[in-house]
Amino acid sequence: MQLTVQGAAREVTGSCHVVQAHGKTILLDCGLFQGRRSEVQRKNLTLPVPVEQIDAIVLSHAHIDHSGRLPLLVREGYSKAIHATAATCDLCEPMLMDSAHIQEKDAEFLAKHKREHFEPLYGIRDAQRTAELMVAHRYEEPFEAAPGVMITFFEAGHILGSASVAIDIMQGTHRKRLVFSGDIGRSGLPIIRDPKPPLEADWVLMESTYGNRDHGTVEDARAKLAQVVRETAARGGRVLVPAFAVGRTQELVYDLHQLAEAGEIPRLPIYIDSPLATKATAVFEKNTDVFDQSERFVRTHNGQSLFQFPLLRYTPDKEDSKALAGTPGPMVIISASGMAESGRIVHHLAQGASNPRNTIMIVGFQAEHTLGRRIVERREVIKAFGEEIPLRAQVAVLNGYSAHADRTELAAWLQAIRATSPRLKDVFLVHGESAAQEAFADQLRGKGYRPHIPAAGEKITLG
Repeated sequence: MQLTVQGAAREVTGSCHVVQAHGKTILLDCGLFQGRRSEVQRKNLTLPVPVEQIDAIVLSHAHIDHSGRLPLLVREGYSKAIHATAATCDLCEPMLMDSAHIQEKDAEFLAKHKREHFEPLYGIRDAQRTAELMVAHRYEEPFEAAPGVMITFFEAGHILGSASVAIDIMQGTHRKRLVFSGDIGRSGLPIIRDPKPPLEADWVLMESTYGNRDHGTVEDARAKLAQVVRETAARGGRVLVPAFAVGRTQELVYDLHQLAEAGEIPRLPIYIDSPLATKATAVFEKNTDVFDQSERFVRTHNGQSLFQFPLLRYTPDKEDSKALAGTPGPMVIISASGMAESGRIVHHLAQGASNPRNTIMIVGFQAEHTLGRRIVERREVIKAFGEEIPLRAQVAVLNGYSAHADRTELAAWLQAIRATSPRLKDVFLVHGESAAQEAFADQLRGKGYRPHIPAAGEKITLG
């Protein structure tokens, strides 16, 4: 068996890994790279492997940095199955359609304003055809992705439908198992179930986004959220939240609802200004069977809709979104994209980043060279739509809302696998920046593992 890391190698976007065994080629994820346009355009256009060589694709979850290049493969001729959980299949259709729309609009913008020809990676029809190829599977029910290659999904606890992937290969009379972590979530989050590590592994291909730090508790994040909303409302400002349309938005809505009901924040309007988030929320309401079933969560929502209450307002239409600029009074605006690289949040930042009464609240990881990262770094000036804007708004970073496990949680997830597989030594770290990966590798060496940090394109022979 051979593993080739073709994305998210020493970085956190573009997840894509190639597994070859028994003459078959399985692709694990095929996500978009994000960052400087000049750098990521070439990387996004580069196919991980010729499409005619791919026998099946296995998708860990719907986030665009894991799924966003699938329509490119389809445009280039891929026509076989894309395997995922049922909720991931449901989420991918609106997410990939949205991504195709952004691709097309970006090309139009560059042609109009910079007189630069920019071919979109793919179009709406490619995204539609991709959704048609998706095959849904249940958690913990093995299926054959290709002859001799068995796949099992396990709950990753990252977003709705997210999965860790166990790949089982028969080598003679022995079964060998490679586990791909996908993105590992946190325990104790509302709505999403806790991660469930697969049993047994010979090798682990593992994310390491927060391999060098620990998060605050979920309770601390909720308390900080309440504080930010109260203080911003007292100034008469707006809370502007770049948030991933899937996962983060729904968790924030849930907590804001609970805080308002408890009187811990003023009863101010909460706008979900993202057509994608609106569609994704409908997918959540369709897939309640995979919600958290903890006593606290079930008691809190008591069978009622989590995403419909008087303070919450959706703005699917462009005109409704534009009208927010002239709407008076404090408010919370949650809008995609999560790293502030595209979508309506960029308009809100262009209008509101220079106002010291406002707060820009960051609730997730921001990759290098993104607008979100520059806000976290509190640059004096940021750019939106080519215009320089002074950053005078308050900036609040709530890492407790991260959907990624921290270093302690990552180590505990891996230890749970090794408890059933004492033979497990080799761990391949992906989906992390160098500082996080090196720190986590040092931690793993101290626990008796053999950590490796593959470079992009590196081929690893397993067995």
